[in-house]
Amino acid sequence: MNESNHEKKSTSGQMVHVVIDRPMNTYHPEHKDLFYPVNYGYIEGIIAPDGEEQDVYVLCIDHPVKEFTGKVIAIIHRLNDVEDKWVAVPEDMTMTAQEIMEQVQFQEQYFETEIEMLE
Repeated sequence: MNESNHEKKSTSGQMVHVVIDRPMNTYHPEHKDLFYPVNYGYIEGIIAPDGEEQDVYVLCIDHPVKEFTGKVIAIIHRLNDVEDKWVAVPEDMTMTAQEIMEQVQFQEQYFETEIEMLE
């Protein structure tokens, strides 16, 4: 089994708890021109290939939150970067790959990406 299939199997529909360190409607702490129209955070204890905790876009929430529990519905593979981004939504929600890309384009436009849908 290749790593991609293993990753898909282990994250598909997985419920995760996300600590939001970049709430929607805020700017990146270092790149002041990067505005976050969605909540963005990380999962404590899951280390991504960049050595930091796994980053997660939290979608389908229309207000800033400090933390979030929901299901992983997609993985955004950055083909020209060392890390992937996970996409989480409330348990009863779903999105298409196009809808996801529309919401994360503000940051993913700088990378060559593909979206792996997990549902």
